[in-house]
Amino acid sequence: MLDIYQIDAFTNSIFGGNPACVVPLPSWLPDEILLKITQENAVAETAFFVPKGDRFHLRWFTPEIEMDLCGHATLATAHCLKTILKYPSNNIVFETVSGNLSVAVKDGFYFLDFPSRIPVPAALPELIEKSLNIPPKEVYKSRDYVLVYDTEQEVKNIKINREVFDQINLGTGGVIVTSEGTSCDFVSRFFTPQASILEDPVTGSAHCSLTPLWAKKLHKKELTAQQLSKRKGVLNCLDKNDRVIISGQARTYSIGKIWID
Repeated sequence: MLDIYQIDAFTNSIFGGNPACVVPLPSWLPDEILLKITQENAVAETAFFVPKGDRFHLRWFTPEIEMDLCGHATLATAHCLKTILKYPSNNIVFETVSGNLSVAVKDGFYFLDFPSRIPVPAALPELIEKSLNIPPKEVYKSRDYVLVYDTEQEVKNIKINREVFDQINLGTGGVIVTSEGTSCDFVSRFFTPQASILEDPVTGSAHCSLTPLWAKKLHKKELTAQQLSKRKGVLNCLDKNDRVIISGQARTYSIGKIWID
């Protein structure tokens, strides 16, 4: 029997932000079991962690694959550790496939110290172009494709032709659409081809690329961001050259048990 927690990340309201499940483990289960648990949870990502001395080994799974980096499920895990499991320190360190990631907790906010993934100018693949109803003004590439638009309204109006979009194979990456914001510094949406959940509600890892991009465009290091999914999410971003600090809040939605034969 395992404990499971579902937490809404990058929001201060239930039913907002991005839901993630968090499952503490005494030791690692086989990967196929972790994937089956994630598929059963039917949210964008499930985080699994195992205590390791004064830190935690953390992994993230979508219903399809293991991810190389996930912001909202890391925030959810920190929230679980701090508010539910009463971890005593305000600085939590995770060992991950993307290196050591620390989360500082202060005044109800979680500050994620993540690697910067500076996007570089790129050509727009034909399949991505054909899948979009509005062409972008600029195209960049890091792990994800970053498509820059003139206005927030264009980002809101983006529609994806899924039949074409699902022919694209980007590995652990996706497609970010972004523009300068009207009530914040920048806005975005995030789409993943071949995923059971096409539009990710709030994508922390995308801001590893969006933060340095908009920091350069807007000539400022501290930025406010919104992700314009139906659930919406609010993120505060700090560009630190080779690192980014992404912060937000979280709310616990449910606490339960998993029975595995």
